[in-house]
This record gives sequence, structure tokens and C-alpha cells, in this order.
Amino acid sequence: MLSQRALGAAPSPTLAITAKANALKAEGVDVVSFGAGEPDFDTPAHVKDAAIAALGAGDTKYTASSGTVALKDAIIAKLKRDNDLTYSRAEILVSVGAKHSIYNLMQAILDPGDEVIIPTPYWVSYPEQVKLADGVPVFVETDETTGFLATAALIEEKLTAKTKLVIINSPSNPTGAVYTPQALREISDLCVSRGVYLMSDEIYEKIIYPGNTFVSPASFSPEAYKLTITINGFSKAHSMTGWRLGYAAGDAKIISAMSRIQDQSTSNPVSFAQAGGVVALNAPQDSVETMRVAFEERRNYIVAALNDIPGFKCLSPGGAFYVFPNVSALYGKSWKTADGALKTINSSDDFAEYLLTAKGVAVVPGSGFGADGNIRLSYATSMKNIEKGVARIAEAVGELQ
Repeated sequence: MLSQRALGAAPSPTLAITAKANALKAEGVDVVSFGAGEPDFDTPAHVKDAAIAALGAGDTKYTASSGTVALKDAIIAKLKRDNDLTYSRAEILVSVGAKHSIYNLMQAILDPGDEVIIPTPYWVSYPEQVKLADGVPVFVETDETTGFLATAALIEEKLTAKTKLVIINSPSNPTGAVYTPQALREISDLCVSRGVYLMSDEIYEKIIYPGNTFVSPASFSPEAYKLTITINGFSKAHSMTGWRLGYAAGDAKIISAMSRIQDQSTSNPVSFAQAGGVVALNAPQDSVETMRVAFEERRNYIVAALNDIPGFKCLSPGGAFYVFPNVSALYGKSWKTADGALKTINSSDDFAEYLLTAKGVAVVPGSGFGADGNIRLSYATSMKNIEKGVARIAEAVGELQ
């Protein structure tokens, strides 16, 4: 018999749609994929060279479970340089990706029944990781009318004696929404006043567009610093998704607890991947800006192109590399399957199935993000693919009955 914990864990819709798209591609189908949240740029050469050099030098053994001194020092320097945050090595944990850091945090601070406040739409893994730690996800609803942004007032309405943690992801996956410094400060002040932890997921920190400002909530005050756990990593800004390298920064007691959990699960991140991480942070950041500029150009195109499609309503994201258009105006329409039957679209899952089956376009249903009226498209792909994919979507919408 499987555990209730395992039975209750939902599969990742982003990974599922990517797997379906890849399976069709293997069959020879021409698929345009907007699924994976993965930069299409290669890892910068100097980062790869550092890992290769580490391999050549025999850097293939265990490291300290919580990360090498060299990488912790590079993270400390980055946090000081970019975020005006001062941490010691005891306040840094290097994990097997930012997702792993979040998992460690949930396991370290949650007891059964503890509540975690999560604004919707949310990254698919937040509520599942809360539940895996026997916690209770509590959702704060946002939508296009609020710019997909929660407020301190909305969060305060959900606070109870059981609230342990508030999660903020800015820039956001799946919406690309960016909180203003003032809005973040108000949320941070609320957490401080109630003695509630704040997890700031900053994985898209470097992918931010003009008119938006990034700030780390831990920098607001000594009290905020103590209650904030900052999560970041290398996957997005440095195009190192497959390297599986992320980190957490926070109060030494929390980091120590997270480290003990990591000791008994994965132990250290890959040794030579950590060597690459050191160079990624310490070297000039030109490659990061090159990607950001390309993403901005793609964002401008895809937002305008999707808004030209009848039934689509697409806000322009302030960061990350996702658009999250509302397509609920198309629900109730039907399409003809290969066997001639009519199938009605009543959900984001239905619409995603239609696009993939009829037109070879892979998008992620909004249902997995807590917003069934929307779909997510990652524009971390070439402009050629974006143009082709959007044209197919427009064609698909035009054929609905």
C-alpha cells in the first residue's frame, strides 16, 4: 500500500505537458512547445569550462552536505552586492536546485496542521510541498484585475493562529507579475507584526523588465531579515536548469534545520556543478543581460500577438519569461476530433489538449497553477517558434465552433 502522502501528491503539470510534447516529437510530429520554464540559451561557456576543469582536477568526491565554502562565499558576495544582504556561511544552504531548498524549508518549519499562505496563481510545487510536510495551503486569490498581485490586506484576511509562513514569488511563475517595493514592504511588515515567516522566492530576480524594480524583502529591516528565508538558484538567470543548483539564505537556526534534513536525504549537490556555480556568480554577468534583453523582445511580441486573438486577454508581465492569458471566453466552444466527434472546451485542460492534439502547440493548463481560466506559455524559446506557435493558436481559435 502506498502512503497517503504519496497518493495525495499531484504530478507536475509543467513536466507532464513537456513529456507529452516530447513524446509527439519522437513520433515525428512538429510540435511548438511553450511548456517548459527553461531558457533556450546554453549555459555560458565560462561556467561549463569551470565544471570541466573541476572534473579534470579530480573534484568528484563528496563535499560538505550544505555546499562548498567557495560556493557559499560566492553566494554571500552576490547577496551583498545585488541585494544589500549580509550573511555568514552558517546562514547559507546550497541544495539540489531551488525546488529542493523550498522542500527542505517546508520540512524544517512545518508541523501537521500548520498553514502556509500562497497567493494564486502559484507555482505548481508550492501547495504540493506544503502538503508533503503535512501543512495546509491557504490561498489568496488574485486575477487580472489585481495584476495577479496579492496585498498585505488580502493576506491579513487569511492569517490565523496556525499561520506559519507566507510565500511570495516575484517575479512570478506563472504570471510574470512583479511586486512593487512598497507592496513587498507592507507584506513584510505584516509578517513581522504577526511573527510569521516569509519565504521570498527570487529565482527570476535577474529577468525583470523596464518600469519594474526588484528588491529582497529581507533587506527591509533587522526583523524582516530574521523572519525571511530567501530562495534563489542558477537555473533561470544562468541557464543552468540541468545542473540542479539552488540555495537558501536565512536565520542560522532555520538553515541548520534544513541542512540536517538535507544530510539525511540527498547530501551535497554535485561537486563539479558547484564549481560552475562559483564562476557563474563571480564572473561578469554579461550573459545574464543578453538573455534578459532577448526575453524582453519576445515578451513584447507575444503579448501583442496573443491579444490580437479573439477570446484572449493577456497582461504584459513585468518579469520572468511567461505569459498567462485568460482564455475562459472560449469555454463552451467545441472542436472536431480526428474521428469526427465534437468535443467541448470547458477548462484550461481541455483547451491545452485541443491545441496540442489539433495544432501541435504545447501550453500548460492554468488549473495546475490555481487559475483554470488561464493557460501558461513560456517564451523561453526562439522568436521563430513563438511566431509559428502563436499563428497556430490563432488558427485553432478560428476553427472552434
